[in-house]
Amino acid sequence: MSDTATKAGKGKKAAAAPAFGKEVQLGWYKHMLLMRRFEEKTAQLYTQQKFGGFLHLYIGQEAILAGLSTAMRKDDRIITAYRDHAHPLMLGTPAKELMAELYGKVTGVSKGKGGSMHFFDRERNFFGGHGIVGGQIAIGAGIAFADKYRGGDQVTFCFMGDGAMRQGILHETFNMAMNWKLPVVFCIENNDYAMGTSVERTSNVRELYKVGLSYDMPAAPVNAMSPEEVHLAFAEAAAHARAGNGPFLLELKTYRYRGHSMSDPATYRTKEEVEQYKQRDPLEAVRRTLLANKWATEEQLEKMDQETKAEVEEAVKFAEESPQPAAEELYLDVYKQHDYPFIKD
Repeated sequence: MSDTATKAGKGKKAAAAPAFGKEVQLGWYKHMLLMRRFEEKTAQLYTQQKFGGFLHLYIGQEAILAGLSTAMRKDDRIITAYRDHAHPLMLGTPAKELMAELYGKVTGVSKGKGGSMHFFDRERNFFGGHGIVGGQIAIGAGIAFADKYRGGDQVTFCFMGDGAMRQGILHETFNMAMNWKLPVVFCIENNDYAMGTSVERTSNVRELYKVGLSYDMPAAPVNAMSPEEVHLAFAEAAAHARAGNGPFLLELKTYRYRGHSMSDPATYRTKEEVEQYKQRDPLEAVRRTLLANKWATEEQLEKMDQETKAEVEEAVKFAEESPQPAAEELYLDVYKQHDYPFIKD
């Protein structure tokens, strides 16, 4: 029997056991721990004015990418919006390169030119990091179109926030993706608030997965505070898309513990609401599973936490010691039309 999924024996009913075994649970915990510690550190650095711009944290939503890590294939693609730090961390992008990008250093994952909202790692099939709300939705479908055109069987996981559901590009893309049966899984990270405005105040359709049904797109809601449920949902959706059946829409019901960005005091929700969701913290839930099944000890998990913090501190050191981009970088990695008639040298 594989470690990925354990089954209760026949006969006497066994006590409830985790659906996934030790190695998977440990992997999820390591992923979520790195995401959490990286984000906590970036929040601290931002308040110290080590770097500027916008900063959108993923704290509370980590189970989404933990579950995806065991459901996707290495050659599958990911694209997302501007809350994009955790996605490349899950894919294996070194934390030091991401931290350097926040600092605007040339050693950053986008050579210091993108900052927090525009991480990119082509080597690991991470296609951004996009600052325009909903802008990545059509690009994600385009990536899936290219894979299908080339005869590949990769799946694109196209992430968006609940606020992007009101963008016109979503509906145009959903229509074309279904018409062309593109291998894309559309993933709504529904944390209940589009910036500071709740879903209830912005849409008559509050179960957002139902939007897909109007295009005959298979769709389902997911408890995205549980990596187990996320894994199962992603695995089903990916299999559907990979088999040539077209897109699948998942509404990943999650929650962010911090504001929309670091400039958001989040006064539009109560402390009681936030605390209620913190009782479902996916990081703590997996930690309890590891301890309850004696798959790890308190000492082992504490050591893992210290090692993760050390990795993040090393990333900060790397970022602070890295050089600023040279002035010549202004003229690199940009498109130029040599006969552009409106600007003269």
